[in-house]
Amino acid sequence: MGKQSRYSSIIEKIFLSKFKAGMREVDFQREDIAKFAEELKISLPKNLGDLIYSFRYRKALPESIKAEAGEKEMWIIRPAGRAKYRFVLVPDRPLGPNKNMAVTKVPDATPGIVAKYSFNDEQALLAKVRYNRLIDIFTGVTCYSLQNHLRTTVPDVGQVETDEIYVGVDKKGVHYVFPIQAKSGNDKLGIVQIEQDFAICAHKVPALQCRSIAAQSMDDCVIALFEFEQAEDGIRVVSERHYKLVSPEEVTDADLSAYRSRLAD
Repeated sequence: MGKQSRYSSIIEKIFLSKFKAGMREVDFQREDIAKFAEELKISLPKNLGDLIYSFRYRKALPESIKAEAGEKEMWIIRPAGRAKYRFVLVPDRPLGPNKNMAVTKVPDATPGIVAKYSFNDEQALLAKVRYNRLIDIFTGVTCYSLQNHLRTTVPDVGQVETDEIYVGVDKKGVHYVFPIQAKSGNDKLGIVQIEQDFAICAHKVPALQCRSIAAQSMDDCVIALFEFEQAEDGIRVVSERHYKLVSPEEVTDADLSAYRSRLAD
């Protein structure tokens, strides 16, 4: 049995053993992974946390679990304390780029040596965002990268992490904190990650206004940026823009005229 099949069998057993009709939350603990792996006679994953990480951020839950969600709802896994987790029903709103969104060309300021040796992953994407000041352009705030790959613990949540943290100041002197999530390739943005970013900021820097941002690499070297807010019914996208890094000569007079028209709108 492959790793993903083992993971699916274990998470399915955990959920179905605890779920009862009508439940909207199902709690479990990390030790349940070992317990049900033994019951199923499945070799235990070397890293128990990898199983949880896989279903929270990368892999779809088994069909038997998704079948217990209502119409236009989905199950997600939230942290619920140290080594504790919770299946929760939330509105099914996929977080992904709008392919009809207009693209804005930005002169590529990525250092040549960085571009030459960069990998096609989240860290490479974050480097392009950083060198080209895309967070500044997107938010209209002067921003600075504070810390890369922050991992911390939030009370009543447990261990959480975000890909990068920016701080910024606007023309009125207001200070902001921008937690950044980055996704490349086929990786998808997840609601849990955005919720955790808001939780990190509320715990670590409550005096700063938190603006949660995500970057998603797309085809044809386009980078989609999103800003989120916490609404009463969950995470919502409040802004989305697509940027394409190009050589300076590729930004034409016609492009600039089109961008001025956007401002007029």
